[in-house]
Formats: sequence, C-alpha cells, structure tokens
Amino acid sequence: MSTEKHTHITTVKTLMTASIIYFFCSMAGGVFYREFTKLFDFTGKTTLGVIHGHLLVLGTFFFLLLAVLCKFTALGDQKLFQKFFLIYNIAFPLMAVTLLIRGIVQVTGYPMTRMLNGMLSGFAGLSHIFLAVALFLLLLAVKKELCNESAK
Repeated sequence: MSTEKHTHITTVKTLMTASIIYFFCSMAGGVFYREFTKLFDFTGKTTLGVIHGHLLVLGTFFFLLLAVLCKFTALGDQKLFQKFFLIYNIAFPLMAVTLLIRGIVQVTGYPMTRMLNGMLSGFAGLSHIFLAVALFLLLLAVKKELCNESAK
C-alpha cells in the first residue's frame, strides 16, 4: 500500500472516529438534559436543550460529511485541513462544555458572581472565535482541493 493511500485511509478513519465520538456525546447530552431538568423540576429555557443538536449536527453529521469528502479527494492530506481539524476539535468541545456549565447553572439556580459569569462568557466567546478560524481554514482547504481537482 502506498503512503498516499495509507494517509487517505487514516484520514477517513479519523474523521469517522470523530463522528462516532460526537454521536455518543450528543446522545449523552440529550439524556442529561432530559434527566437533569426532570430531577430539578425545571421547565424553563436552558442552554442544556441545545447541546444535543449542536453535537449531532456540528459534530456527528459534519465529520461524517467530511469523511465522505475525504474518501474521494485528497482534502485530508492538506496542511490547512489538518490545522482545521486540530483547532475545531479543541474549540468545539470547549463550546459544548460552556453550554453545559451555563445550563447547569440555569437549572440549579446557582448564583454566579460577575467574575465567574464573565469568565464563562469569555470562554464561550473564545471557543466561537476559534471555531470561526477553524471553519475558515476548512473553506480555504476545500477551495484549494476543488480548484486542484478541476485543474487535473
């Protein structure tokens, strides 16, 4: 097996593994939301309600789509794509954790100090900024790959 083919298969396996991990996290997030709010007899709005959907769409389905794309192109071999993958998989779980913490605080009614509230908002903001950077890198990598494919 050539090195190029080996890298290609490894990328698809890595993306599928990420998709599966985000799937299980999504399911756990949904169950946690349902059971945690039930435990506290909470009926209001909470960020816990969006964790399941975020992880399912931006994790599971997103990486499944990228795995299919990488199966038929050399997208995964690009440095830009590798940087995207690293940054995204740091920023996205950080965002999910900030949603989780914010939701637990909302459901329990835990009184947060201004400093703690600001820190949590700051981490949420940073995670969104890094997600934007990662997605921009992905767009550049896809553009580069698609333009290279059409030139062949």
